[in-house]
Amino acid sequence: MHIRYYEVEDMEVLSKQEQELVALSRQMCDQAYAPYSAFYVGAAVLLENGEVVKGSNQENGAYPSGLCAERVAAFAASAMFPGMPMKVMAVSARSNRMKIDKPVSPCGACRQVLLEYELAQEAPMKILLTTEAGSITVIDQVRDLLPLAFSGNGLKNEPSGE
Repeated sequence: MHIRYYEVEDMEVLSKQEQELVALSRQMCDQAYAPYSAFYVGAAVLLENGEVVKGSNQENGAYPSGLCAERVAAFAASAMFPGMPMKVMAVSARSNRMKIDKPVSPCGACRQVLLEYELAQEAPMKILLTTEAGSITVIDQVRDLLPLAFSGNGLKNEPSGE
């Protein structure tokens, strides 16, 4: 089993659109509602039609009622542009309680949600993980984040013809 990713130290290696997504994801950390964890996450997703949809984590005192930035952005993109493939998502994290010097990977729930969108669109979604500054981890497709993934195919009940 292999998880494919690579790191880039210089944003200039990324395309102009990817650089803009990284910058937006970093800005979206400021929009996060994280009064309990002080862990601020921002996301920006580029759609095939060129639109960019942003999200930030939204906590709630009634755990687990909050939502991660990745799912906020993906769900908003799907609601606003149904069926439009998601090409690239940038995710950034910061905290004022601890130093985050390495990119943070999406949680399991976000990985599952993003994988389902990737499978439905039948095209890879690139993921760019970053912090406020520094290296960027590049994952060329969500399936690399979730080996041995649950596909949901067993949930599709075909009529038995009875």
